[in-house]
Amino acid sequence: MEFKEILARRAAEAGFVLGPEQLDRFALYYELLLETNAVMNLTAITDAEGVAVKHIVDSLLAFEPGMEGCRLADVGSGAGFPGLPLKIYCPGLKTVLIDSIGKRVRFLEKVAAALGLDGIAVINGRAEELGRQKGQREAYDFVTARAVAKLASLAEYCLPLVKVGGTFLALKGSNYRTELEEAGEAIAILGGRLIKVRELQLPGSGEGRALIKIEKSKKTPAAYPRKGGAAKRPLGRRED
Repeated sequence: MEFKEILARRAAEAGFVLGPEQLDRFALYYELLLETNAVMNLTAITDAEGVAVKHIVDSLLAFEPGMEGCRLADVGSGAGFPGLPLKIYCPGLKTVLIDSIGKRVRFLEKVAAALGLDGIAVINGRAEELGRQKGQREAYDFVTARAVAKLASLAEYCLPLVKVGGTFLALKGSNYRTELEEAGEAIAILGGRLIKVRELQLPGSGEGRALIKIEKSKKTPAAYPRKGGAAKRPLGRRED
C-alpha cells in the first residue's frame, strides 16, 4: 500500500478527511523528508506507516476548529511537526515555524516552497529570544510544541509568544501527568491557565497521546522568558 493510501486511511480513523490536493502535498513532503534524511538526521522514523501515523496524524491531533485565519507559531519545529501538517490540513492558518538549527530551517523553507504553501514563514532563532522581541512577543493565537522539552521549561519557551486569550498546545505522550504537575507553578507565573487535557490514541498502533491545552489568561511578566538558557531550569518555588 502506498503512502497516500496509508495516510488517508489512518487520518480518517482519527477523524481527519484529507482531500486529493492535501494527500499530494503530504506525499511530496514525505519524499523530501526521506531525501533530506539520507544526508541530515531529521527523524529515526522513515517507513510509510510510521511517518503517516507517528508524525503526520500525531501532528493533526493538535488541530483546533477555530484555527482558520489565526496565527500559529510552532516552536522547535525540527522536521516540521506539528506545524507543517497543520498548515497543509488548514491552509488558512498563518503559520510560523521556529527552529534554532540552520540546516533544519533550510529544509523547512525548501518544503514550504515545493508544496506551494502561502501564509507560512520560517524563523531561524530561539524561542526564549523571540519571546522578548516586539512583533513576536504575545503575537500568536496558537503556539504549538512537540518533543522539544519537559512542560515546565516548554511553558517558558512558548507562553511568552501567546497573546492574551490565545492557546498554548503541548503535544505529549501518555505519561504526561508528572510533567503537568511539575509545570503547574511555572504555567501560573507565565500567565497561563490549564484548560483541559485531551487523552488520545494513534490509529493502528494504539499508542497513547495527550494534548495539553493552556490558555494565556494574563500577560507574561517582563522578566520572562529568561535569557541565556535559564529556561532549562524550570520556574518554581526555588526561583522565588
